[in-house]
Amino acid sequence: MHVTTVTADADTFTCNAYLALDDTPTLVDAGAMPGVEDVVREHTDTLDRVVLTHQHGDHVAELDAVVEAFDPDVYAYADHPHRTHELADGDTVTVADESFEVVHTPGHADDHVSLVSDTSLFSGDVVVHDDGAFDDGSFGRTDMPGQDRETLIESIQRLLSRMDDAVEHMYSGHGDTFHGDVRAVVERALERAERREPKYPDE
Repeated sequence: MHVTTVTADADTFTCNAYLALDDTPTLVDAGAMPGVEDVVREHTDTLDRVVLTHQHGDHVAELDAVVEAFDPDVYAYADHPHRTHELADGDTVTVADESFEVVHTPGHADDHVSLVSDTSLFSGDVVVHDDGAFDDGSFGRTDMPGQDRETLIESIQRLLSRMDDAVEHMYSGHGDTFHGDVRAVVERALERAERREPKYPDE
């Protein structure tokens, strides 16, 4: 599976939107970067599906443009006008050439899901490698309306229970991608979340 961050050159705030290429070209999140569909087209003429980790604006703002350009199937946990397939905890979904288990991971967003395979993790915003608050294991913010730290902690615990020790590629919604001992990064994020301290000084 070859993964490209198609929002890497964005000038506006956006999530990391990942294009995974192989048998089933897949975009994980659409991002909020105008012209993201043109970047996708630089890599592939067809896009079979878009899988949404959750529907915050920085992850779905450009979904309309992507759907108009490629007419892909759209997989999402919560309802959306473009959704063609509903995701549920425990489902499997193909991204490129790998089968991923869907893990419902709310706390940062009620509809948040993470995707985990034998080797890779698309963690959305529930866990990131580095995000300005912490390096080498950080957790999604929970200080906005509708978010909850205790629920997020339970979600990270659930994610760890479904992850194999062999997972070595982590693609998160913000910050850098990580290649190595992903489980250790997620465990550090959980430890920090469990301190129940504000993630940012102004929380």
